[in-house]
Amino acid sequence: MARILILANQDIGLYKFRKELIEELVKENDVYASMPNGDYVPKLVDLGCEFIETSISRRGTNPIADLNLLGEYRKIIKRIKPDVVLTYTIKPNVYGGLACRMGNVPYIPNITGLGTAVENGGLLQKITLFLYKVALKKASCIFFQNRENEHFFLDKKIIQHNYRLLPGSGVNLDYYSLLDYPTNKTINFLFISRVMKEKGIDQYLEAAEYIKKRYPNTRFHILGYCEQDYEDKLREMQNKEIIEYHGMQNDVRKFHKTSNCTIHPTYYPEGMSNVLLESAACGRPIITTNRSGCREIVDHGVNGYVVQQENSQDLIEKIEGFLKLNHENRKQMGLNGRSKVEIEFDRKIVIKAYIEEINKIYMLTEGNYNGK
Repeated sequence: MARILILANQDIGLYKFRKELIEELVKENDVYASMPNGDYVPKLVDLGCEFIETSISRRGTNPIADLNLLGEYRKIIKRIKPDVVLTYTIKPNVYGGLACRMGNVPYIPNITGLGTAVENGGLLQKITLFLYKVALKKASCIFFQNRENEHFFLDKKIIQHNYRLLPGSGVNLDYYSLLDYPTNKTINFLFISRVMKEKGIDQYLEAAEYIKKRYPNTRFHILGYCEQDYEDKLREMQNKEIIEYHGMQNDVRKFHKTSNCTIHPTYYPEGMSNVLLESAACGRPIITTNRSGCREIVDHGVNGYVVQQENSQDLIEKIEGFLKLNHENRKQMGLNGRSKVEIEFDRKIVIKAYIEEINKIYMLTEGNYNGK
């Protein structure tokens, strides 16, 4: 049996978006998962992972803490002696990649988005890109989730070869099955995300306030953890019956059942939006921004609409356009979205790519790996 080490920055993302990959890997391998402790760790252990608690400051920029993380990864690699390491998100990609390079261990990083440090430019971008260049140099294969991120790394000469494009994290088409389209007269819109500025919450709230006045048969729902800056505003708008805030939800499918459309006006540097993939898989039209990680999932006017980022007026106009459609056209939009993700974004595509790259590593090293 081979030893596979996974480095991630949180348990919930690893479980929700890599569960099926882990299920495949544990069939014939010992799988270890390094990340901070959390509510989903027991679920990962139940899948067959051995958990290694590792502290990570996800948004911190303290160089001492980051050097400690590098040292911790080196200790883990020395103890586990993995045959291959899989990494996700910036800090595991960078410091895990450095640790693997130092230990001469094959590793496969997944670029799940550029992150604000890279996108905003300045000194922090230069430092991050330098670290990426050093960390990724000896990677066995670098996975990208969208073409724009891939081109950015090529243009900055961070990578030159051994890279591959994935359809994001893909979507489990069985778990997010096609749902019957609602027939009620009330039109329900759904926002699923952390409630924060970069996810487009301001545009969503402005649009909700405008649309509710002119179209009383609409309802605007919000699901997700709320940043403190927005708690009072959400409470106020809920009291005015402009929005309905449902907080964090472990299973959003029950909300998709009654939803007519998902609105995702994000301008956060996404890899590939799982919110949009899951919504489309359920047969729901989507309205989202014209940026990488979102526009790839929408064929404008076919399974939804693309809007300009940070543009409330454009969002309002697209919502009004959607409201003017009849029931059958809205339903067909949802069916078009389901067909698109079945062809382009099935999670099985992602699993197959990982198994292929892991097989390549073992053919180059031991030549006796029998993964599927």
